Amino acid sequence: MNHSFYVFLFIFSIFTTKFVNAESLEVSVYGGLQSSPHSRITGKHDTNGAQYSELVGWEGKSFDAPIYYGIRTTLWRKDKLSYGAEFTHTKAYAPNSALQGAGFDRLEFTDGHNIITLNINKRWELGGFNAYSLIGLGIAIPHVDALPSGGLHTFEYQYTGPAVRGAVGLSRQLNDMFSIFTEYQFTASDNKATLRNGGSLNTTLLTNAINMGVSFSF
Repeated sequence: MNHSFYVFLFIFSIFTTKFVNAESLEVSVYGGLQSSPHSRITGKHDTNGAQYSELVGWEGKSFDAPIYYGIRTTLWRKDKLSYGAEFTHTKAYAPNSALQGAGFDRLEFTDGHNIITLNINKRWELGGFNAYSLIGLGIAIPHVDALPSGGLHTFEYQYTGPAVRGAVGLSRQLNDMFSIFTEYQFTASDNKATLRNGGSLNTTLLTNAINMGVSFSF
């Protein structure tokens, strides 16, 4: 289990300690199909290296190990804005064409490109369903896996910058404790990673995801 998930658990413990006695709490887990649109990478391979710039069409590979997944906690307050915390393990692989153009043998965020946010949520009844929306602000803590051609391998977790998320979805109550849901979710993060031997890697990573999951309320 990666380090950023433990950061999420720490935030979750603070969140629940402060609020769980006053309100009901919902814990949700989900998976789904996640993609990452094109973004430009810039930087240097090492301290003395020339600048590189390449447009990368990232691949998500949602169901390849380690799989794409997320966990969310929400403190629902009746007829009011609600609050929560969320961890998502997204992924981004650079294809061979982009690797060659940018001078890398390997470049990916697959364990993963981890997004942790604090969310504001709203829900309302829609027939036999609950519709909901959320927006969140937080941080990106990806596992940077970068190997410049002929250079040193960077293989570590890093805090790389701020992140935002948004989602809209529908949930269906199964009983007093469990519900199922599906949603569209978007994340964006501004990433400034450090490569070994003084190099750098800068990019904005976006993700689109269709999620399905289950929630437990108590």
